[in-house]
Amino acid sequence: MAAIDFPNSPSVNDTHTVGDRTWKWNGSVWAVVRAVDLLVGPTGATGAVGATGATGLTGNTGLTGNTGAVGNTGATGNTGATGVAGQTGVTGATGATGATGTFNSATAITGAILVGAQERTTTSATAATGTVNFDVRTQGVLYYTSNATGNWTLNVRGDGSTTLNSWMTTGDAITVTFLVTQGSTAYYATGFTIDGSSVTPKYYNGTTWTSGNASSIDAYSYTIVKTGSAAFTVFATQTKFA
Repeated sequence: MAAIDFPNSPSVNDTHTVGDRTWKWNGSVWAVVRAVDLLVGPTGATGAVGATGATGLTGNTGLTGNTGAVGNTGATGNTGATGVAGQTGVTGATGATGATGTFNSATAITGAILVGAQERTTTSATAATGTVNFDVRTQGVLYYTSNATGNWTLNVRGDGSTTLNSWMTTGDAITVTFLVTQGSTAYYATGFTIDGSSVTPKYYNGTTWTSGNASSIDAYSYTIVKTGSAAFTVFATQTKFA
């Protein structure tokens, strides 16, 4: 009998037939297959389904996926109806009155009617003597309440840093009043200056005063008219109040 040439590197259950004989590789050797082994009968009926096995353990939850992209913003809805207005709150307290401004030159007003107009007055427990400065930018009346101790010169100016000449316009006039308290010995104004320069007033009735009035208050009134640059005409009166 000739040698049989079996295939190289067979897999388990591979068969090899030569003539009427068949061999099957069982993983170790080529075993002869009997003829009865080659006959395959019909497939038998399917057996009954076995009972369902027990449910296995739930597996671990998988990782959460990435968040999807944000969708486009939807259209803005219609504006709702306006609600009922709330009650008006309590009125706040009135703020403090601001400081009084400094009087300065003003535009002329024709035909004005003044009702209850007031003048700014400076009252000081000072005795008249020497040079008395009258600042028209801060007062219209100057009242010294202590008894005069000597004769004096009244100097009228804008204020400590402003001349009356620079403050007034030619053709304008201003009236100032100096109230002087007198004791048993009376004194009086012996000079009058504007911005430190002497001016001779025109006196009421054409007569200058030569004394004051004891135990009274003397009111000196000066109406000053600016007639040009550093040029003034002054009208003066002295009145006793007791």
